[in-house]
Amino acid sequence: MGRIFEKRKHKMFARFAKMSQAFNRVRKEIEIAVKAGGPDPKGNARLRIALQNAKSVNMPKDRVEAAIKRASSKDTTGYSEIVYEGYGPHAVAIMVECATDNPTRTVANVRHLFRKFEGNLGSNGSISFMFEHKALIKINRAAVSDIDEFELELIDFGLNELLYDDESIYIYTMFEDFGSMQKALEENNLEVVSSEFQWVPNNFKELSPEQSEEVTKLIDALEDDEDVQGVYHNVAQTE
Repeated sequence: MGRIFEKRKHKMFARFAKMSQAFNRVRKEIEIAVKAGGPDPKGNARLRIALQNAKSVNMPKDRVEAAIKRASSKDTTGYSEIVYEGYGPHAVAIMVECATDNPTRTVANVRHLFRKFEGNLGSNGSISFMFEHKALIKINRAAVSDIDEFELELIDFGLNELLYDDESIYIYTMFEDFGSMQKALEENNLEVVSSEFQWVPNNFKELSPEQSEEVTKLIDALEDDEDVQGVYHNVAQTE
Protein backbone atom coordinates (compact mmCIF):
# COMPACT_ATOMS: atom_id res chain seq x y z
CA MET A 1 0.00 0.00 0.00
CA GLY A 2 2.84 2.36 0.86
CA ARG A 3 4.46 1.90 -2.53
CA ILE A 4 1.18 2.52 -4.33
CA PHE A 5 0.68 5.72 -2.35
CA GLU A 6 4.20 6.88 -3.17
CA LYS A 7 3.60 6.32 -6.89
CA ARG A 8 0.34 8.24 -6.76
CA LYS A 9 1.97 11.05 -4.80
CA HIS A 10 4.77 11.27 -7.35
CA LYS A 11 2.26 11.51 -10.20
CA MET A 12 0.32 14.18 -8.33
CA PHE A 13 3.42 16.32 -7.74
CA ALA A 14 4.47 15.87 -11.38
CA ARG A 15 1.02 17.03 -12.53
CA PHE A 16 1.14 20.09 -10.28
CA ALA A 17 4.67 20.87 -11.48
CA LYS A 18 3.52 20.81 -15.12
CA MET A 19 0.53 22.99 -14.20
CA SER A 20 2.80 25.47 -12.45
CA GLN A 21 5.06 25.62 -15.51
CA ALA A 22 2.06 26.25 -17.77
CA PHE A 23 0.79 29.03 -15.50
CA ASN A 24 4.25 30.63 -15.39
CA ARG A 25 4.55 30.65 -19.17
CA VAL A 26 1.07 32.07 -19.71
CA ARG A 27 1.67 34.69 -17.00
CA LYS A 28 4.72 35.89 -18.92
CA GLU A 29 2.69 35.95 -22.15
CA ILE A 30 0.13 38.17 -20.43
CA GLU A 31 2.73 40.52 -18.98
CA ILE A 32 4.59 40.86 -22.29
CA ALA A 33 1.30 41.56 -24.09
CA VAL A 34 0.26 44.21 -21.55
CA LYS A 35 3.64 45.94 -21.71
CA ALA A 36 3.46 45.98 -25.51
CA GLY A 37 -0.16 47.01 -26.03
CA GLY A 38 -1.82 47.97 -22.76
CA PRO A 39 -4.19 46.19 -20.34
CA ASP A 40 -7.39 46.41 -22.41
CA PRO A 41 -7.87 43.20 -24.46
CA LYS A 42 -10.33 44.96 -26.80
CA GLY A 43 -7.50 47.01 -28.24
CA ASN A 44 -4.71 44.49 -27.68
CA ALA A 45 -4.89 41.43 -29.93
CA ARG A 46 -1.85 39.82 -28.34
CA LEU A 47 -3.41 40.12 -24.89
CA ARG A 48 -6.63 38.52 -26.16
CA ILE A 49 -4.61 35.53 -27.32
CA ALA A 50 -2.75 35.34 -23.99
CA LEU A 51 -6.03 35.38 -22.10
CA GLN A 52 -7.37 32.60 -24.31
CA ASN A 53 -4.24 30.58 -23.56
CA ALA A 54 -4.78 31.21 -19.85
CA LYS A 55 -8.30 29.84 -20.19
CA SER A 56 -7.05 26.77 -22.07
CA VAL A 57 -4.77 25.78 -19.15
CA ASN A 58 -7.43 26.63 -16.52
CA MET A 59 -5.38 29.42 -15.01
CA PRO A 60 -7.32 30.95 -12.07
CA LYS A 61 -8.89 34.35 -12.69
CA ASP A 62 -7.09 35.96 -9.75
CA ARG A 63 -3.69 34.96 -11.20
CA VAL A 64 -4.65 36.41 -14.58
CA GLU A 65 -5.74 39.68 -12.98
CA ALA A 66 -2.56 39.80 -10.89
CA ALA A 67 -0.41 39.38 -14.02
CA ILE A 68 -2.24 42.23 -15.79
CA LYS A 69 -1.93 44.45 -12.73
CA ARG A 70 1.77 43.70 -12.33
CA ALA A 71 2.53 44.43 -15.97
CA SER A 72 0.54 47.68 -15.79
CA SER A 73 2.75 48.97 -12.99
CA LYS A 74 5.37 51.51 -14.08
CA ASP A 75 7.76 49.98 -11.54
CA THR A 76 7.82 46.66 -13.42
CA THR A 77 10.55 46.35 -16.04
CA GLY A 78 8.92 43.48 -17.92
CA TYR A 79 10.44 40.60 -19.85
CA SER A 80 12.72 40.36 -22.86
CA GLU A 81 11.92 37.72 -25.48
CA ILE A 82 15.04 35.88 -26.63
CA VAL A 83 15.57 32.86 -28.88
CA TYR A 84 18.68 30.73 -28.37
CA GLU A 85 19.97 28.28 -30.99
CA GLY A 86 22.18 25.27 -30.55
CA TYR A 87 23.01 21.66 -31.25
CA GLY A 88 22.12 18.87 -28.87
CA PRO A 89 23.61 15.38 -28.79
CA HIS A 90 23.98 13.70 -32.21
CA ALA A 91 23.86 17.09 -33.98
CA VAL A 92 20.16 17.63 -33.26
CA ALA A 93 19.11 21.23 -34.00
CA ILE A 94 17.35 22.92 -31.09
CA MET A 95 15.59 26.29 -30.77
CA VAL A 96 14.91 27.63 -27.27
CA GLU A 97 12.41 30.47 -26.77
CA CYS A 98 12.79 32.40 -23.52
CA ALA A 99 11.08 35.25 -21.72
CA THR A 100 13.32 36.72 -19.04
CA ASP A 101 13.87 39.71 -16.81
CA ASN A 102 17.56 38.78 -16.53
CA PRO A 103 19.15 37.81 -19.89
CA THR A 104 22.56 37.30 -18.27
CA ARG A 105 21.15 34.64 -15.97
CA THR A 106 19.15 33.02 -18.73
CA VAL A 107 21.94 32.64 -21.27
CA ALA A 108 24.22 31.23 -18.56
CA ASN A 109 21.60 28.64 -17.59
CA VAL A 110 20.86 27.66 -21.19
CA ARG A 111 24.57 27.37 -22.06
CA HIS A 112 25.16 25.24 -18.95
CA LEU A 113 22.37 22.82 -19.89
CA PHE A 114 23.62 22.42 -23.46
CA ARG A 115 27.11 21.62 -22.17
CA LYS A 116 25.84 19.30 -19.42
CA PHE A 117 24.02 17.13 -21.94
CA GLU A 118 26.74 17.02 -24.60
CA GLY A 119 25.44 19.89 -26.73
CA ASN A 120 26.66 23.32 -27.79
CA LEU A 121 24.94 26.69 -27.72
CA GLY A 122 25.33 28.37 -31.12
CA SER A 123 25.24 31.94 -32.36
CA ASN A 124 22.23 33.82 -33.66
CA GLY A 125 21.24 32.45 -37.07
CA SER A 126 23.28 29.27 -36.81
CA ILE A 127 20.19 27.04 -36.52
CA SER A 128 17.11 29.10 -37.37
CA PHE A 129 17.57 28.69 -41.15
CA MET A 130 16.68 25.02 -40.62
CA PHE A 131 13.24 25.93 -39.28
CA GLU A 132 10.15 27.88 -40.32
CA HIS A 133 8.52 30.20 -37.80
CA LYS A 134 4.81 29.40 -37.77
CA ALA A 135 1.70 30.15 -35.76
CA LEU A 136 -0.71 27.43 -34.65
CA ILE A 137 -4.28 28.46 -33.90
CA LYS A 138 -6.75 26.00 -32.40
CA ILE A 139 -10.54 26.36 -32.67
CA ASN A 140 -13.44 24.06 -31.86
CA ARG A 141 -14.36 21.59 -34.60
CA ALA A 142 -18.09 22.07 -33.90
CA ALA A 143 -17.87 25.75 -34.93
CA VAL A 144 -17.27 24.82 -38.59
CA SER A 145 -19.87 22.97 -40.63
CA ASP A 146 -17.95 22.54 -43.90
CA ILE A 147 -14.21 21.93 -43.44
CA ASP A 148 -13.35 22.03 -47.16
CA GLU A 149 -15.11 25.35 -47.74
CA PHE A 150 -13.59 26.77 -44.56
CA GLU A 151 -10.10 25.77 -45.71
CA LEU A 152 -10.57 27.52 -49.06
CA GLU A 153 -11.74 30.71 -47.34
CA LEU A 154 -8.67 30.81 -45.09
CA ILE A 155 -6.17 30.57 -47.95
CA ASP A 156 -6.64 34.28 -48.64
CA PHE A 157 -5.60 35.06 -45.04
CA GLY A 158 -2.34 33.11 -45.07
CA LEU A 159 -3.40 29.52 -44.36
CA ASN A 160 -0.35 27.25 -44.53
CA GLU A 161 -1.90 24.00 -43.38
CA LEU A 162 -5.17 22.85 -41.79
CA LEU A 163 -5.56 19.70 -39.71
CA TYR A 164 -8.48 18.51 -37.64
CA ASP A 165 -9.82 15.74 -35.43
CA ASP A 166 -13.22 15.12 -33.85
CA GLU A 167 -12.81 17.95 -31.33
CA SER A 168 -10.52 20.61 -32.79
CA ILE A 169 -9.31 22.33 -35.95
CA TYR A 170 -5.61 23.26 -36.10
CA ILE A 171 -4.75 26.21 -38.34
CA TYR A 172 -1.11 26.79 -39.29
CA THR A 173 0.10 30.08 -40.75
CA MET A 174 3.50 31.61 -41.25
CA PHE A 175 4.53 33.90 -38.41
CA GLU A 176 4.01 37.07 -40.48
CA ASP A 177 0.44 36.03 -41.43
CA PHE A 178 -0.73 35.45 -37.87
CA GLY A 179 -2.35 38.88 -37.49
CA SER A 180 -4.46 38.64 -40.63
CA MET A 181 -5.56 35.10 -39.77
CA GLN A 182 -6.51 36.08 -36.25
CA LYS A 183 -8.52 39.04 -37.56
CA ALA A 184 -10.32 36.84 -40.09
CA LEU A 185 -11.36 34.37 -37.39
CA GLU A 186 -12.57 37.15 -35.10
CA GLU A 187 -14.60 38.77 -37.87
CA ASN A 188 -16.32 35.42 -38.46
CA ASN A 189 -17.08 35.09 -34.73
CA LEU A 190 -14.92 31.99 -34.39
CA GLU A 191 -13.51 31.72 -30.89
CA VAL A 192 -9.85 30.81 -30.64
CA VAL A 193 -9.29 28.13 -28.02
CA SER A 194 -5.52 28.65 -27.93
CA SER A 195 -2.64 29.77 -30.11
CA GLU A 196 1.11 29.56 -30.07
CA PHE A 197 4.17 30.24 -32.19
CA GLN A 198 6.33 27.29 -33.17
CA TRP A 199 9.63 26.64 -34.90
CA VAL A 200 8.88 23.85 -37.37
CA PRO A 201 11.90 22.02 -38.86
CA ASN A 202 12.27 21.77 -42.64
CA ASN A 203 13.79 18.30 -42.30
CA PHE A 204 13.82 15.71 -39.55
CA LYS A 205 16.70 13.70 -38.12
CA GLU A 206 16.33 9.97 -37.53
CA LEU A 207 17.77 8.68 -34.25
CA SER A 208 17.92 5.35 -32.48
CA PRO A 209 15.85 4.96 -29.28
CA GLU A 210 19.00 5.30 -27.20
CA GLN A 211 20.07 8.47 -29.02
CA SER A 212 16.55 9.93 -28.71
CA GLU A 213 16.66 9.33 -24.99
CA GLU A 214 19.89 11.33 -24.70
CA VAL A 215 18.33 14.25 -26.59
CA THR A 216 15.16 14.05 -24.49
CA LYS A 217 17.18 14.57 -21.31
CA LEU A 218 18.44 17.91 -22.67
CA ILE A 219 15.00 18.97 -23.89
CA ASP A 220 13.37 18.10 -20.54
CA ALA A 221 16.04 20.03 -18.65
CA LEU A 222 15.56 23.10 -20.86
CA GLU A 223 11.77 22.96 -20.52
CA ASP A 224 12.12 22.84 -16.73
CA ASP A 225 14.02 26.14 -16.68
CA GLU A 226 11.75 28.94 -15.45
CA ASP A 227 12.85 31.32 -18.23
CA VAL A 228 12.11 28.91 -21.07
CA GLN A 229 8.80 29.32 -22.91
CA GLY A 230 9.27 26.61 -25.54
CA VAL A 231 11.80 24.15 -26.98
CA TYR A 232 11.74 23.00 -30.62
CA HIS A 233 13.91 20.40 -32.36
CA ASN A 234 14.25 18.38 -35.54
CA VAL A 235 14.15 14.83 -34.15
CA ALA A 236 11.79 12.61 -36.15
CA GLN A 237 8.90 11.36 -34.05
CA THR A 238 8.62 7.58 -33.81
CA GLU A 239 5.28 5.79 -33.96
